Amino acid sequence: MLLGVDYYPEQWNIDLMEQDMDTIVKMGCNVIRIAEFSWHMMEKREGQFDFSFFDHVIEEAKKRNLKVIMGTPTATIPAWLAKKYPDILSEFEGGKKRSFGGRHVYCFNSATMYAYSEKIVRALVEHYKNEEAIVAWQIDNEIGHEGSDICYCENCQKKFQQYLSETFQGQIDRLNDTYGTTFWSQEYNSFDEIPIPTETITTHNPALRQDWERFRSKVIVDFIDFQAKLIKSIAPKAVVMHDFPGGGLGKHVDYSKVAATLDQVAYNNYPVWGGQKEPIAPHEIAFGLDYIRGLKGENFWITEAIMGAQGHDVTGFLPRPNQAKMWSYQGMAHGCDSMMYFRYRGATKGAEQFCYGILDADNVKRRKFYEVQSFFRDIKNYDAALKTPIRNQVAIVYDYDSLASFRIQKQSILLDPAAEMQKFYKPFFDVNVGVDVIPEDRDFSKYQVLILPQMIIHKPEMEAKVKAFAEQGGTVVLTYRCSVKDANNNVPFGKTAPVGYNEFAGHCVVETESLQTLDAFPVVGTGAFAKYNGMGGIFRDMIEVKDAEILFRYGDTFYDSFAAVTRKPAGKGMVYYIGCGLEESITKALMETIMKEKEIPMYPSQNGVEIVTRGEKEQQIKMYINHNGTEAEEDGVKLAPFECVIKSIN
Repeated sequence: MLLGVDYYPEQWNIDLMEQDMDTIVKMGCNVIRIAEFSWHMMEKREGQFDFSFFDHVIEEAKKRNLKVIMGTPTATIPAWLAKKYPDILSEFEGGKKRSFGGRHVYCFNSATMYAYSEKIVRALVEHYKNEEAIVAWQIDNEIGHEGSDICYCENCQKKFQQYLSETFQGQIDRLNDTYGTTFWSQEYNSFDEIPIPTETITTHNPALRQDWERFRSKVIVDFIDFQAKLIKSIAPKAVVMHDFPGGGLGKHVDYSKVAATLDQVAYNNYPVWGGQKEPIAPHEIAFGLDYIRGLKGENFWITEAIMGAQGHDVTGFLPRPNQAKMWSYQGMAHGCDSMMYFRYRGATKGAEQFCYGILDADNVKRRKFYEVQSFFRDIKNYDAALKTPIRNQVAIVYDYDSLASFRIQKQSILLDPAAEMQKFYKPFFDVNVGVDVIPEDRDFSKYQVLILPQMIIHKPEMEAKVKAFAEQGGTVVLTYRCSVKDANNNVPFGKTAPVGYNEFAGHCVVETESLQTLDAFPVVGTGAFAKYNGMGGIFRDMIEVKDAEILFRYGDTFYDSFAAVTRKPAGKGMVYYIGCGLEESITKALMETIMKEKEIPMYPSQNGVEIVTRGEKEQQIKMYINHNGTEAEEDGVKLAPFECVIKSIN
C-alpha cells in the first residue's frame, strides 16, 4: 500500500527540502509524487536536459525510504517551445489560439508536440530507468480535463479529414450516403471539403459530429498510448499509470480506452471544489469511485485526495473536521488501495494559491496534518483486505458513442446521462449493495443485474450480449432513449424503437416526447405496484405492449392507454423497460424489487451511513462510514460526525 503526498519541492526554497521530507515521513508516508509540471526545469533550453534537481529530490527521498511516483511533464509545455512553434497551441472554437499560461494548452494533433514530448520523455526515462525508488511513471496529468479535450486548429481539421478518409476507405460517396448529405445540400466532392463542427447556423450533421467525437477520443488515447509505449521501450518493467480527473462520462474521450494502455489507473478525487456551496452527495462520490474502478475492472489509486479547501480563482468549501478523512476511507471502501493527498503544502505563488494543502503556507502543523497522520496510521492495518478485488453482482453500463450522441443532440434540457446513471445507482447505494460502473465492451457473465440507461446507439454486438445475458438468467434494465439510433447516429428506416429489442422487451415505442420538467405527468402503478403513484418527466416513450407485463401506466389525459414501465421474462432471466424519468421513490421500488427477485442481500442503514465489506479469508473487514455532520449509530457501532469505524470480521 502506497501512502503519501503530492510534493512540489521546485516551488519552494531548496533549504526546506530536508525538513519537508522529515515531516512527510512523520506523517506516515512511504511515497511522494513529483515532477508532473516541471518540463522547463528539466529542459530550460531546447535540447539541454538537466535532471539534477530531481536527482537531489530522489536522493533525499531514498535516505528516508520514501518511494517516488515520477510524472512525465507534458501537461505543461515550456514557454520557449510555445514561442518557437505557435502551432503547438490548441484553439478555441472560432480560431482563437489558447494563450500560453495555463495548462494542457497543447494540441494533441501537433506533430511538434509529439516530437518534443518524445525527446523529453525519452531523456527522462533513460536517465531514471534503473532508479529502484521509482515505483510508477505517471503520464501527463488529468488528460482531457478543463476543456483540453477539444481543439479546432488547422492541425485538427487536416487530421480529422484524414481520419474520415481512412474510415470510409477514401470513398467520398460512401461518406455522403452514410451522413445523408443530400439534406441541406451538404454533399462533398472530396474529403478536404469537410469542415470540423465549429459554430454555424442551426447545427452540423449529427453523423459528422459523431465521427468528430470518436476522432477527439482517438487522438487523446493515441497520445497516452504513445507515451506508455515509449516508457516501456526504455524501462520494460516500469509501472505506467495516469491520474484521471472527475467527470469522465462527460469528456470528449473514452477514458476506458485510455486505461487500456496503462498498467495502473489513478483518480484525483474532489468531492467539493471552488464555487460549490457544499460537497456532492455521498452516493455521487461513490459513483465516481466505482466508475474509476470500472475503467480497468481493477483496484485503483487515488493520487489527489482532498484535505483543505480547493479552488483556483474561487476559494472552495472547507471540509469539516474529519470529513476529508472520511472521504479517504470511502475511497478505500470502493477499491482504492494506495492514496496520496494533494498537496503537501499550499502554494504561495501561481494559480493554485487557494488549493490548500495538508500544511498551509504558514508551514504550521494543525488539524489537517494530524488527520492525515491518523488515517495513514490506521488504514495500513487493513492492507490485506483492501488489496483484494471487489466483486459485485450489479453493473451500470455506459457507452461512449451513446454519451457522445447526447452531447450532440441533448433532446431534453434536463437529460444528463451521467445524472440518470446516478439515479439508478442510488437505490443500491442506500441499501449498501455494491455496483460496478463499466463500459459496454466488458464481459457481463459475472453479474446478476445489468442496467443500461439511455443506451441510444444500437450496436448488434451489444444486443447479442444483452440477450445472451438474460437468456442465462440475468435481469436487464433498459430505459427510454434506448436503441433509437444506429452506429452513425442516424435514425434507422423501417425499424421501431427500441431497435432490435422489440420482441425481447415485448413492446414497441410508438411515440415520444421531451419534457422540460421533472414532474410533467402522473404515473400510476398496477398489480404489485398499485400502491405506487407518482410523477415522471424529462422524457417519455409511449409504449404499446405486445406480451409484456405493465407495471406502470401514464395517468394523464390522451396517454393513459400507454405503458410507462414494463417487465417480461426473457429466457431464464427478465427484462425491465423504464419508459420515462421517474421520481426517486418509484425508481427505488423498482430496483428493490429486482434485488429481491435476484436474491441480492440488502443491508439498509440510516440515512448517511454507508456500510461496506471488504476482504477475503486472509482478512475481512466491515467499514461503517458516517457521511453526516452529526452522531449516528448502526449495528451497535457508535459513529462520531464524519467518522469511519472498521470492524474485523475474521
